[in-house]
Amino acid sequence: MNALAMYETMSTISARMVEAARANDWDRLVALEKDCAGLARELEGGDRPQPLAGAERERKIALIRQILADDAEVRRHTEPWMEQVRQFLGGGARERNVRRAYGAHAGQ
Repeated sequence: MNALAMYETMSTISARMVEAARANDWDRLVALEKDCAGLARELEGGDRPQPLAGAERERKIALIRQILADDAEVRRHTEPWMEQVRQFLGGGARERNVRRAYGAHAGQ
């Protein structure tokens, strides 16, 4: 698959990632992210890309911009959820620490 086709595929996947994030379908989002990351690794590890000209170059630029916009949209949906998870996990750790600290004195 040539580089432009890979960007096309990544753009399609990133659009699906937005759909999954909007639907709070975290399992699907993770699976799609893995697919997209695999393509990105392929692009990075492949041969030096051939310079593009004209319409192909403009298409590549548009695809990269769309992928970045999709990434921002996914983050807009996932960051609040991640903050809730952090607070939940952090609250559980605080509760365990309090129980450890005061639980030892409860029997006295």
